[in-house]
Amino acid sequence: MSSSRTVVANDIELFLREQGEGPLVVLCHGWPELSYSWRHQVGAIADAGFHVVAPDMRGFGRSSAPADIAAYSIFDTVGDMVALVAALGETQAIIVGHDWGAPVAWHAALFRPDIFTAVAGLSVPPPFRGRGRPLQMLRENGVTNFYWQYFQTQGVAEAEFERDVALTMRSVLAGRRLSDPTVGLLIQDGKGFLDNVSVDQPLPGWLGEDDLTVFVEAYKTTGFRGGLNWYRNIDRNWELTAPWQDAQIRQPSLFIAGAKDPVITGLIGARRVNELERVLPKLRRKLIIDGAGHWIQQERPDEVNAALIAFIKDAAAQSQ
Repeated sequence: MSSSRTVVANDIELFLREQGEGPLVVLCHGWPELSYSWRHQVGAIADAGFHVVAPDMRGFGRSSAPADIAAYSIFDTVGDMVALVAALGETQAIIVGHDWGAPVAWHAALFRPDIFTAVAGLSVPPPFRGRGRPLQMLRENGVTNFYWQYFQTQGVAEAEFERDVALTMRSVLAGRRLSDPTVGLLIQDGKGFLDNVSVDQPLPGWLGEDDLTVFVEAYKTTGFRGGLNWYRNIDRNWELTAPWQDAQIRQPSLFIAGAKDPVITGLIGARRVNELERVLPKLRRKLIIDGAGHWIQQERPDEVNAALIAFIKDAAAQSQ
């Protein structure tokens, strides 16, 4: 059975879901999610012979949410995972991330290959540091309504999402914007992120009302500001990662995504998925799951678990 506790790491408190003994595996969730998003993975990976920890990431759930926007850079979020490994009394770990947790996992492997011996990313490809700041490049290309841009102004998305938290979580997790590539990630003029996202259909089979309640109750308590602050560091992260321009992640790696995930079906995402080996020379597998959307480890846990466990076992054996 999994347990939970809070540890101090990198001068903040991190709430953990934890299970098992053996080599350490760290699971990093995305937005707007929680460690609960890994509920199908924690026990399965632990039963395969590993010590699994899934934190509520900085700004989410029961972990600390610093007030300063600048406290949510990629250096801070990776620093949390480095400090977490040390706080657990370990020197090495395998790291896995989904959505925003994927950039944390990829950059953790890039920055600290001495600690993170293997890396898996779900839904978001590894970093391809482009020629300019991402938000600036969007504007220069005539894009002004991408959801990243909508999230930049403090208070705007918070007000929309916090007006009805239950509706927000049902819309984001079970609506079509992040599960149907025909809806996409552009915000119509004068509209919000939740507009034109149909939620009148029943919850998908992978998300029960009890599951939804866990997310709703957490966000009623915390609000959405912490998670949105990750987006407000997108250009700053580009500046901070200048020393790693064109760097490769040389540890064993795995990529998993849903074929219907708009993150990988768009022009940029599709190209990055086709060019994974440029950044991941030791890519062990690229698994694109037919019919699946963005919330891949919740939607298709059996396939994700099988791929993750096979990869983790192989990587752990190689690092001994």
